[in-house]
Amino acid sequence: MDTEIKDNKQFKLSEVITLIIITIIIGFILGLSVFKIMSDKNKTNKKNTDEELSKFIENYNYIVDNYYGELDKEELIASAISGMLESIDDPYTTYIDNDDNNSFNTTLEGSFQGIGVEVINDSDNNIIVYNVIEDSPASKAGIQSLDIIKSINGNSLENTTTSDFVALVKENDLSTINLVLVRNNEEINVTVNRDLVTLKSVKSEIFNRNDKKIGYIYMSIFANNTYLQFKQELQKLEAEGIDRLIIDVRSNTGGYLTAAENILSLFLDSSHVIYQTEDKEGTNKFYSKGNTTKNYPIVILTNEASASASEILTSALKEEYGATLVGKKTYGKGTVQELKTLPDGEQYKFTTKKWLTPSGNWINGEGIQVDVEVEFNRDYYDNPTYENDVQLQSAIETILNK
Repeated sequence: MDTEIKDNKQFKLSEVITLIIITIIIGFILGLSVFKIMSDKNKTNKKNTDEELSKFIENYNYIVDNYYGELDKEELIASAISGMLESIDDPYTTYIDNDDNNSFNTTLEGSFQGIGVEVINDSDNNIIVYNVIEDSPASKAGIQSLDIIKSINGNSLENTTTSDFVALVKENDLSTINLVLVRNNEEINVTVNRDLVTLKSVKSEIFNRNDKKIGYIYMSIFANNTYLQFKQELQKLEAEGIDRLIIDVRSNTGGYLTAAENILSLFLDSSHVIYQTEDKEGTNKFYSKGNTTKNYPIVILTNEASASASEILTSALKEEYGATLVGKKTYGKGTVQELKTLPDGEQYKFTTKKWLTPSGNWINGEGIQVDVEVEFNRDYYDNPTYENDVQLQSAIETILNK
């Protein structure tokens, strides 16, 4: 039987050669057809693009050549880009002007060269210290909140905007800055170093309840240095023997996706999907880079302002780790933005893809539902202590039962 089947499947050499030639010809014809279709499509797209760009360039040149006054060409281009972004009708696609750009980058980078104060203008246009950053040169020099800064290096700050003040500090090449402050109607001369100021986005605490050690980590943003700060605080808590952990991302509106990825990799091994993305090319799954999966209970505190990277962290720990959510439903931002920097340093961000939870859910506009819903106690603002934080206290009670 086997021999007969083999004999029936044999071909003469001439037949084999003929089949190969026919296959090559068919493949060549099909290749030409596909090439022709793609070529025609590319030509059509190029023609449309050329026509659209020609229309823009023609009108740009007409405006520049015929406007009766002076024009700032860079401002024209910036306005054109801003207009394009606005027409997209996406709340997360936006042009970032220079003032917002500096603030945006400083917050996301997590550090900056300066003295470490946040300032505002009062009704008389005085420069008022709104906040002194912890462990900054300003705090070490004794500068306090509500101090009025009257001059810098002998230059009066009368009717100076906060942006001008920030520029004077940042663009100063001197290693020390001399300030004249007014505090309680008295003038104070202060010399402050100009140095690298690190913004702390993570803090931790241990709560001892019912013979249990509950670790607590709060994150205000996912900045460039948040992962390292989080890792240090987590290692410190684990070294002190915690057996449970509360992660607080209330009012954390997001930041760098890589920070969320790296933090998740501290809790989940590489077999776990931590999120997915969906764009014009399809869907991609992203896995943890961790080596081990932790085994202690985790509760995550969220509220209506927990968004973006906070929701990626929350959904991954809920679906892949089994974490419990306490507080209020999250914001519901299920898109990813790309930051584009122009040659002049200005920037814009625009939405390039959706992100999905490990299970493939798109939470955009919906948010992530909590397991234990707790309203925030507004009395906390009058006396901001851990004991008066009813959401935190509920998280502690919840995790004690795990």
